[in-house]
Amino acid sequence: MRTVLVVIFLLFYALISLPMFLVGFILGKIDPHKKPRFSQPFVIWGFRMILRISGVKLTVKGKENILRGQSALYVFNHRSYFDILAGYVTAPVPTAFVSKKEIGKLPMISRWMKYMNCLFLDRDDMKQGMRTILQGIELLKDGTSIYIAPEGTRNSGEELLPFHEASFKLADKSKRPVIPVALNNTDEVFEKHLPWIHSAHIIIEYCEPIYMDQMERAEKKHIGETVRAILAEKVAENAKES
Repeated sequence: MRTVLVVIFLLFYALISLPMFLVGFILGKIDPHKKPRFSQPFVIWGFRMILRISGVKLTVKGKENILRGQSALYVFNHRSYFDILAGYVTAPVPTAFVSKKEIGKLPMISRWMKYMNCLFLDRDDMKQGMRTILQGIELLKDGTSIYIAPEGTRNSGEELLPFHEASFKLADKSKRPVIPVALNNTDEVFEKHLPWIHSAHIIIEYCEPIYMDQMERAEKKHIGETVRAILAEKVAENAKES
C-alpha cells in the first residue's frame, strides 16, 4: 500500500512541478542564485512527503555540525536511493549532490537537480570527471554545499567500500571543511524489499568538521581512509539503536 501511495504522490508532484519549473526558470534569469534557493525547499517538501508516506522515522544526530551560512563538503556512506532523501531534508540551503551521469537522463528528476546545481559524474571519462570536480570547487567557493558518496556506488555489503581520494579534492582546493555523514537503515525502506516500500527507522549523523587546510600533507594524502574510518565507527554505533 505504501508503494502505491508513493507512486500516486510522485504523479501529483510531477504535475505540480510543471508550473514550478517555469517559476524557477524565470527566477534564474533574474538572478542565478535564486534558482537553487527556490528549488531546494520545493524538493525538500516533496522528499518529506515521500518519507512520511513511506513510514520513515528519521533521527538526526549532530545537528550542531551542520554549517549554516558556510559551504562544506558532506561525505556520506551510500546504501540506498533514500540516502538522498534523508540528506536533502536535513542539509543546509543551498546544497548540491554529486550523482552518476545516468540520473541526468531522468526527465523530472534531472531538471530539479540541474536547478539545484547538482553535478553529474561520468566515471568512465577522466576529462569529464575533472571538469565536474572543477565545477564542484567553484560551487563550494560560491557558497553551495556539496553532498558526495566517495564509495562511488551503492553498497549492499556490511563494510564500507574503499573511498575514492579524488572526491576530497573538492574540499582541499576550495578550502572548505569536510563533514562526514553517517547513514543507517536507508536500504531498509526499499532496496531490501524490492519492489515494495517498507517503514523503517533511518538514523543520520553529522560528524565534526574536518579542516584539510589544517592537516599535514601526509594526512591529506589519506583523508579518504580517515573519513571512512569515522563513518564506519558511527554506522556501527548507530546500528545498535536501530
